[in-house]
Amino acid sequence: MVISEYRSTVLLPEIEKPYPSILDFLTNRFPCVDKKTWETRISSGKVLTGEGEPISSGMPYAPLKRLYYFREVEAEPVIPFTEKIIFCNNDLLVACKPHFLPVTPGGSYVNECLLHRLKKRTGNRELSPINRIDRETAGLVLFSMNPETRGCYQELFMNGMVEKTYDAVTDYPWAPEKSSWTVENRIVKGDPWFRMKTAPGKPNAVSQISLVGSRGNRAFFQLRPVTGKKHQLRLHLSGLGFPILNDRYYPVLLPEEKMNFSAPLQLLARKIRFCDPVSARQVSYESERRLFL
Repeated sequence: MVISEYRSTVLLPEIEKPYPSILDFLTNRFPCVDKKTWETRISSGKVLTGEGEPISSGMPYAPLKRLYYFREVEAEPVIPFTEKIIFCNNDLLVACKPHFLPVTPGGSYVNECLLHRLKKRTGNRELSPINRIDRETAGLVLFSMNPETRGCYQELFMNGMVEKTYDAVTDYPWAPEKSSWTVENRIVKGDPWFRMKTAPGKPNAVSQISLVGSRGNRAFFQLRPVTGKKHQLRLHLSGLGFPILNDRYYPVLLPEEKMNFSAPLQLLARKIRFCDPVSARQVSYESERRLFL
């Protein structure tokens, strides 16, 4: 059994009555963890109140109350690649994440995530991610070093004030008549729950996509996401007819298999640019990683 070195937090949201039991809420909130596992955690005193007291299975649901627990899994994959710190000061840390490593704990990953690795390296237990990228994607992720200035950086992303540049290598089954696109559509949760899909309705996802070059049946694209929906770039490139190389989710979901570290998703969050809200200076950070045709 692998147990997290850091506690996780879940906030009980304000919802309509009748309220669910705590057990039912946790089971629905975390579909990867079955009801029996939550029952065992609660009965073992592994789910705590904000005051550090173990909860009981009969504890009533209380909106806006926080619960704490330590994630645990039977076995955790080990990711044999190393992150790199690009920049760090008292307020901000910029790291380049390798492929396959999640930003935060989830699923089978408890301690093998970028957040916990960086907490160990910096000794800063207040470290918190400002943005996220997919586990399969490599590239830049920003972290707050200081809770007092965290909100300033979060607002940059919420208000669309961050310019992000991604690189991607894709299949190239046909030669398009143009080399640039602005893709706008609506992205919603798909089936299974970890996939996304496009749907009719008001657009909530916008990407600017440019074809940079090609070689044989492969192409190199540069992408600038205007919005930040889950799997947005993967869906948008796939929708144009150029699925990202080694994408096991799009355009079709491939059967689950053992992780192949020699075939990472060819998507890189390469560059990020914004006006730093603390220093009021325009800053730009770039990954040293590169994708190749």
